[in-house]
Parts: sequence; structure tokens; C-alpha cells
Amino acid sequence: MNAPATQQWLRVCAVNEIPLLGSRLVECPSGNIAVFRTAEDNVFALLDRCPHKAGPLSQGIVHGETVTCPLHSWNIDLKSGEAKAPDVGCARRYPVEVRDGDVFLALASA
Repeated sequence: MNAPATQQWLRVCAVNEIPLLGSRLVECPSGNIAVFRTAEDNVFALLDRCPHKAGPLSQGIVHGETVTCPLHSWNIDLKSGEAKAPDVGCARRYPVEVRDGDVFLALASA
């Protein structure tokens, strides 16, 4: 029987190191993670692959709590990772927290 995975929190940057309406890329062996900052200073993290054709979401345009993929203009909800209608698909989400101005990303560990 395998032990359940636990979350390991990793400090990735200060909030102000992510441009407003922009992103910062965190390189990981399992796939790069895009950490986004909205105009309201909300922070979200998604796998840096659009569910459509794997476009780099980190290079997309952030508006509200949505990022538009730079390849084919799919709109991805930053809270859920779900593509907005009429498109269908989901980008993997990662738990993210802001503590004292620093951004922490939760990565599963065995």
C-alpha cells in the first residue's frame, strides 16, 4: 500500500516579483508551473500548458481571473483551471498561498 502524498510548501517569490496582470514561471521536473497575479493582487497557479494544444499559459494575457492562451485564445479560469465555454478542458491547478508578501506553492511529495 502506498502512503498518501503530502503537500510540501515551496517559497517561489515575493508577490511584487509577479507583474500585475502577469505571471512568473516556476520550473519543475514534472512540468513548469505558471503563477499568476491579478489586478486585485490575487495569486493563482496552473500547470503551464493549455488543455487545448499545450500552449504556454504563462505567456497569455491575464484579465480579471482569467488567462487567455497565446496560441488559440482559449480562456482559462484561474480559480478552477477550467476552459470557459464554448471550449472544454482543464489545466491542472496548484494550491498557492501568500504569506507576509511571499508566494508559496504546494507541491505533492511522497
